[in-house]
Amino acid sequence: MAKTTGETITATWREESARLVGALARMTRDLDLAEDLAQDALVSALESWPAHGIPDNPGAWLMTTAKRRAIDSFRRADNLRRKTEEIGQALSEEEQMPDLTTQVDFIEDDALRLIFLSCHPQLTPESRAALTLRLVGGLTTAEIARGFLATETAMGQRISRAKKTLSEAHIAFDLPDVAERADRLDDVMAVIYLIFNEGYTATAGDDWMRPELTNEAIRLSRMLAELMPDEPEVHGLQALLELQTSRAAARVDVEGRAVLLDDQDRSLWDQGLIRRGLAALERAEQLAVRGKPVGRYYLQAAIASRHARASTPEETDWRAIAIVYDVLAETAPGAVVEVNRAVAHGRAFGPESGLAILDDLSERALAGSHLLPSVRADLLARAGRHDDAAASFREAASLTSNMSERSLLLDRAERSQRTAAGS
Repeated sequence: MAKTTGETITATWREESARLVGALARMTRDLDLAEDLAQDALVSALESWPAHGIPDNPGAWLMTTAKRRAIDSFRRADNLRRKTEEIGQALSEEEQMPDLTTQVDFIEDDALRLIFLSCHPQLTPESRAALTLRLVGGLTTAEIARGFLATETAMGQRISRAKKTLSEAHIAFDLPDVAERADRLDDVMAVIYLIFNEGYTATAGDDWMRPELTNEAIRLSRMLAELMPDEPEVHGLQALLELQTSRAAARVDVEGRAVLLDDQDRSLWDQGLIRRGLAALERAEQLAVRGKPVGRYYLQAAIASRHARASTPEETDWRAIAIVYDVLAETAPGAVVEVNRAVAHGRAFGPESGLAILDDLSERALAGSHLLPSVRADLLARAGRHDDAAASFREAASLTSNMSERSLLLDRAERSQRTAAGS
């Protein structure tokens, strides 16, 4: 089915906004002005395209329009006449060569520059996520606010504060050098993963998932993989997100209630996403063979691939998964990894093995989180300790702010209690 003009404009904006804002920020050295100019170009498209038709190169049209707006803006400011001449010269050169595919490397640098700018270490992880969705993802403040269950006003203030922080710190708009890029790549991937996790298992609200966030995280991971094709961890991140999201349709029932992995209808898993995920994982493996280091995202993708390849729960190679989790615990140690490692060992070697891993965790580990008691409850139930399992399920339910997850945990607590009473 052919797209409407409105759908084409939306799709073009999502695809081109990062390059557009990145190029304008590089030219103007002003992030707010760059975003305003890009938005002006979008408004012009909304006014022009329905009347005059969609241009042959929509991205080039937006870029040229935005740069012309920049020239008009600088012409109105006498003290910025020098910048007018610089941008006018750049526009003149590009108008002689309107097909932007001849400048792919330059444009990709602009997109990459914007990703690293949005994920600058001066910002908090939450602010990085919001600014990335705004500048790189092209989402509106309202869309971002809905994704994180915040008010539009509060989210707008967060984004404004992030921009102000970058401005006051006099952050360079140039692409970081190779060493700095490598140092900050972890921050970039962490932000994309944060966005994905908030969409995959929402921390609060009524819904188990927020597809708009998972979809945007996948799009960002694909963009990053295109821009940095020689980094295996980038492909590992893409693989992980593709493989995890492939289960989305099976993770809720017809009434929107959460469905656990073993209970999912695997015929609903998205085979297209699985193929893309496995292909990204293979690219990461090929780079690793050449000596490029891999890390947490590649290892988690390797685990997800074991699930993706199992057509039934019984076919899952839990021993292989447990081994990879052991490697992950050494590569990227942390309480969450240990909890997931406990799940794998509990399934591979028996529930007591998993409980032993949980017992080794500090009492302060994941304090206030439902994750530890929920996993403990599952292992206790598998060990036949149903009274204890019911109590742990209820504890976990009291700690989660997600209504769908709370309902699932309370239901499991009730089933454990009934099993204990009948035994």
